[in-house]
Amino acid sequence: VQLQASGGGSVQAGGSLRLSCAASGPSDIISGMGWFRRAPGKDREFVAGLRWTGKMAGKITYSRESMKARFTISGDNAKNTVHLQINSLKPEDTAVYYCAAQGDDLTWRYWGQGTQVTVSS
Repeated sequence: VQLQASGGGSVQAGGSLRLSCAASGPSDIISGMGWFRRAPGKDREFVAGLRWTGKMAGKITYSRESMKARFTISGDNAKNTVHLQINSLKPEDTAVYYCAAQGDDLTWRYWGQGTQVTVSS
């Protein structure tokens, strides 16, 4: 499985970005997809994930409740894609955002190359 992320960029605070990730390869072994991020000098953290239920996105989780206000994850199992809409961007959102996919055992087994998001104040 290969993951290709796109949609990062440099924006001013208050702006929005939509990150996208497409999976290629034997994607029928993917049970879910999601996003992580690594800010400068910090550990990688989970942002949001969704579990496939048939062809639809089933269970959606966010790392914390407060993220729901500005982050929205969506996806399409048929197309093996996942998106992350980020609104009202803040400088602290600056990070490399990584797309990841879960295997049947629900471990984050597959990783994309990351896309840089830079938010200026």
